[in-house]
Amino acid sequence: MKKSGKYNRILVTAALPYTNGYTHLGHVAGSFLPADMYARYCRLAGYDIIFICGSDEYGTPIALAAIKEGVSTKEIIDKYHYANKKAYEELGLSFDIFSRTSNETHAETAQEFFLNLYNKKLLYQKTEKQLYSEKENRFLADRFVVGTCPICGFEEATGDECENCGSALSPNQLINPKSKLTGDTPVIKDTVSYYFPLKDYQAKLEKWIDSKTDWKPNVVNYCKGWFKTGLQDRSITRELEWGVPVPIKGEEGKVIYIWFEAPIGYISMTKELFAQKGEPEKWKEYWQSKDTKLVNFLGKDNIIFHAIFFPAMLMAHGDFVLADNVPANEFMNLEGSKQSKSKGHAILLKDVVNKFNPDSIRYAIASNMPENKDTDFYWVDLQAKNNNELSAILGNFVNRTFVFCEKYFEGRVPESGTFAEIDSNIINSLKSYVERIASYYENYKFKDALGETMNLVRDANKYFNDTEPWKVIKEDKARCGTVINVCLQLCHTFAILFDPVLPFTSIKILNMLNTGKENFSWDKAAELTLNNGHKLNSPEILFRKIEDSEIEK
Repeated sequence: MKKSGKYNRILVTAALPYTNGYTHLGHVAGSFLPADMYARYCRLAGYDIIFICGSDEYGTPIALAAIKEGVSTKEIIDKYHYANKKAYEELGLSFDIFSRTSNETHAETAQEFFLNLYNKKLLYQKTEKQLYSEKENRFLADRFVVGTCPICGFEEATGDECENCGSALSPNQLINPKSKLTGDTPVIKDTVSYYFPLKDYQAKLEKWIDSKTDWKPNVVNYCKGWFKTGLQDRSITRELEWGVPVPIKGEEGKVIYIWFEAPIGYISMTKELFAQKGEPEKWKEYWQSKDTKLVNFLGKDNIIFHAIFFPAMLMAHGDFVLADNVPANEFMNLEGSKQSKSKGHAILLKDVVNKFNPDSIRYAIASNMPENKDTDFYWVDLQAKNNNELSAILGNFVNRTFVFCEKYFEGRVPESGTFAEIDSNIINSLKSYVERIASYYENYKFKDALGETMNLVRDANKYFNDTEPWKVIKEDKARCGTVINVCLQLCHTFAILFDPVLPFTSIKILNMLNTGKENFSWDKAAELTLNNGHKLNSPEILFRKIEDSEIEK
């Protein structure tokens, strides 16, 4: 296996999606697609890499969804876990495992982690005031409460965050708090919680963040904003029925709070993956070896958890690697306003993958990925990207190459012959293209990687037009054969270079080329791997045009 710098293996995670609703395209743009593109590139490049994700199935949003729908929490998490998992498969997300935090492996792992800190006497108990609904006879944890944000005045802030200004909140901070379920005004009651001493880790976290010279400015600046105001210790238990039970005698009725428990899911899911492979101890190589490169992909609303809270937990535990990078994306909004499950303003992934080619969706998102600033998804952009780029540039080149070969060379790769200067120029350009595109992937610049890949296809179209094989075939069939040979070799290159973003299209091109995956690797992308005389399969259309009527719907 190839090394990635000083690292022998790569562990990629995508932020765990909540199972309180269906995944929307904002989630795809924020973490799933960039993580998948990176993981696919890493596999092609020959790295030892695993890609971990799963459903985040505890916490108040899920308990709240169950109450609202009048069903059990198990019914809620099953409904959304399986629906979302199916949609991810249809989009071509290549997780090595997509598990869930409601299983036994996760509960055991989270409890072991909690006990590790408890036994080191790092956790402490504190009596605190919490909102309590006398009408419901329960403490109202975070999202059970709605009120006015004390920072920006937004009137629909929840007890854990303000969706408007992004501030992390506690229920007690809300002005005019109300129960989200009944609308009644809660009273204040005493309860005892376990606390994690987050402020004790501020100096270590600052030093660690300062060492990350290649991190995105948005991530570093976000963290420094928190450091400036000073980190505060965080409660890590809640009085809830739904969650991983606190593993201490006498603490029945308390669960480990989701912000502490959920990221441990990356570890428990890695354990589960290797248990399934019959190598139950191998997970330690990925989590407990200093030569592992951990990369956490997420949207900007998760920066606090992955760049401050979770690293502090890992520092406190002491046995686990810290992230090499946290390439957080900004938001992809929907035609001018933020996509939101709770407000019903979103394009649901499960719906869109049934209407359009999944590679077209992947391409439209990847080419407009919110890497450094918020972007907007417009239906007309999906149509334009599909029709004007995928169909007119990539699909057109592949189709006319195969159709020409089938018509004039009996569907076989023609003899390569002697290369003219124009042939050598495009062949020689492949190495630098492949290196540049790889560099973009290595540095999490996915829009640039995709743009450069498409530039190569534009060069290929220009090559086809400039060599004029439709004219040359009438005068010099051998010369024409050389041109078509080069074009077919380029098609194989495209199958490799587009695999991170267009995996289904890559498979189609390979099938048309009638080749397996013996030469399907990044180091073969600049090589001419097709043999003279090799029999091809019949051409097929890679991308159908999207009609105006489909977009108008």
